[in-house]
Amino acid sequence: MAKSRLPRGRRNAPSVSTEAVNMAFKVADRIHDYRESTAIRAGNEPVIVPFVGYGTTRWVRVLGRALYKTMLFSHLTESLAGDQRAASPARGWRSFTSVPISQAEVVVSIGGRAFTVTTDRGGVLDSRLEIELEPGEHEVRMRTGASEEVVSSVYVVPDGQRIGIVCDVDDTVMVTALPRPLLAAWNSFVISEHARMPTPGMAVLMERLHRAHPRAPVMYLSTGAWNVAPALRRFLSRNAYPDGTLLLTDWGPTRTRWFRSGAAHKVDSLRRLVREFPDVRWILIGDDGQRDPDIYNGFALRYPEHVAAIIIRNLSVGESVLASGRVWGDDRAKQVAAGSLWMEANDGATLSDKLREADLI
Repeated sequence: MAKSRLPRGRRNAPSVSTEAVNMAFKVADRIHDYRESTAIRAGNEPVIVPFVGYGTTRWVRVLGRALYKTMLFSHLTESLAGDQRAASPARGWRSFTSVPISQAEVVVSIGGRAFTVTTDRGGVLDSRLEIELEPGEHEVRMRTGASEEVVSSVYVVPDGQRIGIVCDVDDTVMVTALPRPLLAAWNSFVISEHARMPTPGMAVLMERLHRAHPRAPVMYLSTGAWNVAPALRRFLSRNAYPDGTLLLTDWGPTRTRWFRSGAAHKVDSLRRLVREFPDVRWILIGDDGQRDPDIYNGFALRYPEHVAAIIIRNLSVGESVLASGRVWGDDRAKQVAAGSLWMEANDGATLSDKLREADLI
């Protein structure tokens, strides 16, 4: 059999799409370098945007982001030292004008100890610190370089806690009409954050869950970018959602993909929670506009002992059309591993009734 005669240098060559994605990653990297060097030359001050973390009595996970305080982005820091509800409304696009500080050294002080940690390429601080702390909320202080010290907190989960809460954001606690691209862009970049609408009854449902399980860790798991974390934190506070940890992700190209996978982010985050809290069963809350039913169902099949209930908010027909979502049939509940509970409804009040019947609130 004759051997194929591919030109030398073309054999095993990466596909055009792989080359294009890799080129996009390099271009994005150079743009970031240019913006960061420009911010340094302009004398922009570094600032830490702290997020609420969590942990156990043996370790804590601290979260934050290091940025340069550019003029366009100065509104974000208005809320760092005061009430989250007092911050002025802002268009979503402003959150994406921030210039992250890559590989910034951040001093984190907690429980009378100081740790030096480093941010990633996007300025995100996400570090696990080995420290023994009592259960409850603890103050965390952060600073980098000449930045002002900012204060956040971590919630240390008691050793005997057996219930945790994971809640999706888009179309679960906030109406965003994702993932239809134009509407998603409009909601994320154009409208004022004060114009964003909470989903009916979900704040009440979350508050009832929090009252029923006051020591449970609360995680808000979203495919949104870390850029929107301050606005999202203000939204949750303004609409009386329980305090919790935001588990967000980065956007933009990687060396292998045009955009990071939101579904993979959620799956990886849930797996991490299983490793970190091996004795906790999670109440998983989401909607049927995106991949939540698939993700939660797969999680329940793999880790049935870690699921207390799966709560799916059904989008209305209009919401489903806007979000390009699918309407799941009743047979979906049959796929869930034995021992977990599957609940569906369009509003938080009905879901609260079902949780009460299941003796979870």
